[in-house]
Amino acid sequence: MVKFHVKEEDGTLREIEVPTDMNLNLMEVLKASDYDIEAACGGMALCATCHIEVLEGAEKLNGKTDAELDMLDTLPVVLENSRLACQIKISESLQDVVLRLNNR
Repeated sequence: MVKFHVKEEDGTLREIEVPTDMNLNLMEVLKASDYDIEAACGGMALCATCHIEVLEGAEKLNGKTDAELDMLDTLPVVLENSRLACQIKISESLQDVVLRLNNR
């Protein structure tokens, strides 16, 4: 199991715990946790509707792929730690990461 946190709009942190052995990505977990993520492309890094900002722990995550970088370049506002949740696999590297959804 791995635990990470989502910073809510009111500033509170919501802890999410998920198993690491189900081959899920972060977008799928966030959708299953009742976050409003459109995921129009189904996790193919083609729409950026799962845009997040990693507030703490970005250095622990896998690097951005070319497809992710290309899609992030299409967004009007991209931050240094912007990521597409669909491109982050659930693994131990997510332990204690703090993120915020930017798809609103």
